[in-house]
Amino acid sequence: MSALPVYRWRLAPPGYATVHQLRAQGLRPGGQDVAAVLERPRRRRGPLVAYLYRIDRAKPVRPMTPAKWAALARANAAQQVCPNCHRDAGYRIPGSLGMCVTCAFPEEQCAA
Repeated sequence: MSALPVYRWRLAPPGYATVHQLRAQGLRPGGQDVAAVLERPRRRRGPLVAYLYRIDRAKPVRPMTPAKWAALARANAAQQVCPNCHRDAGYRIPGSLGMCVTCAFPEEQCAA
């Protein structure tokens, strides 16, 4: 197995991109192996690592089908229903609370 080239932060040559950069261009890695590694040094800890892929080997993003759009809508709707009062909160329920703000802080609602 050959070693991957390692580049420092902001010094990668053109033609390489991270997954997020590929997605911003409407591309995906498309099954290709990691082509290089990007390292950002940090104090007192190990470096942050990002994997780079070749842009010329990337494939276009697959379009969303109607079934995928429907599944995404159902998943988003399920995250808006409070498990405590079973009402639609109108926003995504925070995982830190586990319930809508009205159920989490009832004493503040009575004071208002």
